[in-house]
Amino acid sequence: MRTQACHTCVVGVVALAALAATLAAPRLADAEDYPSRTVSLVVAFPAGGGVDTVGRVVAQKLTDALGQQVIVVNRPGAGSVIGTRDVARAQPDGYTLLLLVTGAGLPENPGYDMAKDFAPIGLIASVPIVIMSNPSVPVKSLSEVIALAKKDGDKVTVGTPPAPTLNYFGAEQFKAMTGTKITIVTYKGTGPLTNDLVGGHVMLAFNTLPPAIGNIQAGALRAIAVGSPTRMAAIPNVPTIAESGLPGLEIVQYYGLVAPAGTPQPIVDRLNKELRTIVTSDDMKKRLLDAGGDPLASTPAEYAQNIQREESKWQAVIKKLGLVINN
Repeated sequence: MRTQACHTCVVGVVALAALAATLAAPRLADAEDYPSRTVSLVVAFPAGGGVDTVGRVVAQKLTDALGQQVIVVNRPGAGSVIGTRDVARAQPDGYTLLLLVTGAGLPENPGYDMAKDFAPIGLIASVPIVIMSNPSVPVKSLSEVIALAKKDGDKVTVGTPPAPTLNYFGAEQFKAMTGTKITIVTYKGTGPLTNDLVGGHVMLAFNTLPPAIGNIQAGALRAIAVGSPTRMAAIPNVPTIAESGLPGLEIVQYYGLVAPAGTPQPIVDRLNKELRTIVTSDDMKKRLLDAGGDPLASTPAEYAQNIQREESKWQAVIKKLGLVINN
């Protein structure tokens, strides 16, 4: 009886192993054939903004590299939470990707966990926030912006995308550090924000450079200071926030690609390989630098560390400022 029982156990183990191999086979085959159909790249912001601009360039480059169409799907709302949540719940098969903007704090219950619900693929670029103004506003330096804000208080309007974007938290941190009472006006994305800034509907903005650089070059907008540690190649004459007399306010977004957690590692590795080639190409470097980004290539593990570091940094800012984010 004991021998028969042991034999039964062995048969059971072999059967389970065979079942596991059978279940794994389609996923392995899928990974080997990937991609065999259209891939969706979700941009959780409106069309025409800075994230959308980078997303469309990356989608075209990935289309060329993968041999299958990669299309941009704009799913804006709640400061990127809606689109990000959709990707977290998507099938982990490599056919739904997200252009993630890290460095933004999260609401208390966004419906996803950055550490558990996503598979980092790789970084694309760092994109500093730029403090800019409509030319009709009588300011040409950050010290003049602060002086105006202290003089006119809540009459000074500053446009940003909504929380939990880093633009918004940067403006809140600026408000706290300078002791001013500026009025923060939120927009669905940097595209509509830029349009309203050009039209004079808001006086200032914490904006990204891609949707605004043409207007800055044409004189329709004025760049005041950049949130990166060093000056930007696209606008080298514009000082950093620290140079302008406000050290400690560093506002840099990080763009990268992620997939839903559970995406087969061979697919993640393939996408990382292609993304690194794209980001380090001369053409992509030029496009990103011209648009106000600093190209960054990374491994999935390095990108995971970046996400964790930036999320922790801005969560600390949220807590210090006592902000309550409900989305």
